[in-house]
Amino acid sequence: MGKSRTKRFKRPQFSPTGDCQAEAAGAANGTEGEEDDGPAAELLEKLQHPSAEVRECACAGLARLVQQRPALPGLARRDAVRRLGPLLLDPSLAVRETAAGALRNLSACGGFEVCDDMVTKDIMTPLVALLKECSAGLDSNEMSPQEKKDQNRNSIENIANEAMNVLWNICECSGRAVSIFNKEGCLEIVLKYLSRFPTNVDLAISVAYCLQTVTEDNPELLKSFSAPALHVLESAMLSPVSSMEYILLKTLVAGTIWNLKDIIPSKSQAEIINAILKILSDVLDVDAGETVIRMHEAEKQRLEAAAETEDVLESTSRGSLMEDDEMEEIPHKRKVRRKTFISDLLPPTDKELRETIALLTAQQTALEIVVNMCCSEDPSDDEWEELSSSDESDAFMENSFSECGGQLLSPLCLSHEVHTAFTNYLIPKKIFEKTAFPNSTAVDICFRSPTWKSLVRKMNTIQCRALVCLQSLVSLLDVDHLGGPAALQTLAQHLSQLLFAQPDFAKHVDFLEAISSALRALLQTMASKNISQCMTPNQLMTLCTAGIHSSNTGVRVNVVSILGITGSVLAKEDGTLETLKTIGCFLLEVATKDPSLVVAGEALDALFDVFADGKEAERASVQIKLLPALKEFQPVFKMKIRKEGRGKYSPDQLCVLDNVKMNLRRFVAYQETVEKRLTT
Repeated sequence: MGKSRTKRFKRPQFSPTGDCQAEAAGAANGTEGEEDDGPAAELLEKLQHPSAEVRECACAGLARLVQQRPALPGLARRDAVRRLGPLLLDPSLAVRETAAGALRNLSACGGFEVCDDMVTKDIMTPLVALLKECSAGLDSNEMSPQEKKDQNRNSIENIANEAMNVLWNICECSGRAVSIFNKEGCLEIVLKYLSRFPTNVDLAISVAYCLQTVTEDNPELLKSFSAPALHVLESAMLSPVSSMEYILLKTLVAGTIWNLKDIIPSKSQAEIINAILKILSDVLDVDAGETVIRMHEAEKQRLEAAAETEDVLESTSRGSLMEDDEMEEIPHKRKVRRKTFISDLLPPTDKELRETIALLTAQQTALEIVVNMCCSEDPSDDEWEELSSSDESDAFMENSFSECGGQLLSPLCLSHEVHTAFTNYLIPKKIFEKTAFPNSTAVDICFRSPTWKSLVRKMNTIQCRALVCLQSLVSLLDVDHLGGPAALQTLAQHLSQLLFAQPDFAKHVDFLEAISSALRALLQTMASKNISQCMTPNQLMTLCTAGIHSSNTGVRVNVVSILGITGSVLAKEDGTLETLKTIGCFLLEVATKDPSLVVAGEALDALFDVFADGKEAERASVQIKLLPALKEFQPVFKMKIRKEGRGKYSPDQLCVLDNVKMNLRRFVAYQETVEKRLTT
């Protein structure tokens, strides 16, 4: 039903202390959260305890409990949000941190409904107050001596980091939270946190995630960005530090600056697009598989060295203890009991694993930014300054934001110059490389290590994001910017090889949706440019037969569209009668039997394309009895739209379905003339 619109990417739900999706899956299988809400009741009661240590431990317990989806209804019934909220301003810094951690996990694991409910229960009031207090605390110079000052400052930054994650999660899910963010002047606070990126990159990354969320489609907030505010972003994006955490930070800030494109001064626009694309290009240039292998080996060596050091220290300590003549009995191993902090309750994150996750996240984010750039609306006819991939991007926006009060151009758009910049920075080539399957050695290493196993999913996600990126670029860029007709044919062969390299590809829904979307866009472009296509009829029908049984509507829409594109090309060729008959029967069955009107409408649209013209198509339509089948289905389709339409489909979908219904009437009339001509 026309070209599909590439969706903008939102970040996935994230749990800092575990895999919420895995917990939910476990709950669905009956392996998690079989308890009633007894533990919840006990922990919530302890939140009011006079002892700060008891309150802290209760918050830490809730941080673990909220990851079990069956526990969420009980927590909601007992008003957990209203009970945790005041503890964000508890006199104890440790309680504040653990309360924010519990709310962070609740907002990450609970999803949209829980986050919206948190806003309804006024969590934003204590949360904003906490962020303001942390900001004031970081500015204060009253703490002394120096050691205590540093300790408190670290605690305040840790609290701010947890609070920023709560704010990020809630703003991601609730428009009301974003409105409160605007009204309460939170921008100034979070930018102050971001400015601490040289000394606290974790806090800066949390802020950058939040900024990327709240700046998207938020014109009210854009008015609040002053020249100093933009300079903070510039400084973070131009940080010379090249560690993987900083790579992630700079990528996120680049995404935020893209969201601010409407307010960028005209003289800075060329530098901005070059700077953004240079960052994205550098991120995508890193071989993720080789990085996984290298960092895992570094972790192994570090742990072996640490174990050797621990043995030496233990031996030395034991010798010192034996010198104490007053000790009648010395235990062989001595354990020191200390206060339990929330960090003890969280799974340990090793340095190498943390850095590798940061790199993989940066690459996924970079690919999502490219997709969002390709989906930009309201294109402008204004000319850009000439863009190039020269080193001028390294001098990004020198003194550029100082003119923020000056004349602004209309929004950035993917003009010819930007297309050229994409090519100059080798963005299409690097995205093409990311569509390959993850490095098999890296995958094996991760599967053998429990703590690294989750990285396999991240590497697979990068591949899927790259395929969606490819779809966007193929739909948007000129053939010349993609390397010409030969490059498109090579790309089609590559996608076919990817698809059929996995015999069970139909089971991998995310992969199947991504690669079918890329194939759809590629075949559409090749058909429009009269470039011969590379998929054989057998490969085509294998893909479509597997895809049409997918539970994912997007996959089913893609495969029938692919059939329509290919069939319309074959209809103009000789000797394609049998293939056209197979395609026609397949599309007719989908149109009449698929439970989704969207898929049925797409199948009808594909039928119109395939059998609109050509002698072979006319003969095939008669032989498969297309006309009587469509005549019989026509009133059924009308009735389905009337009965199911308003309740199940959006206004845009209904508008498209109405067009399909009208086109069906016209196509039936056309087929009547075809059949009459061929039978007389």
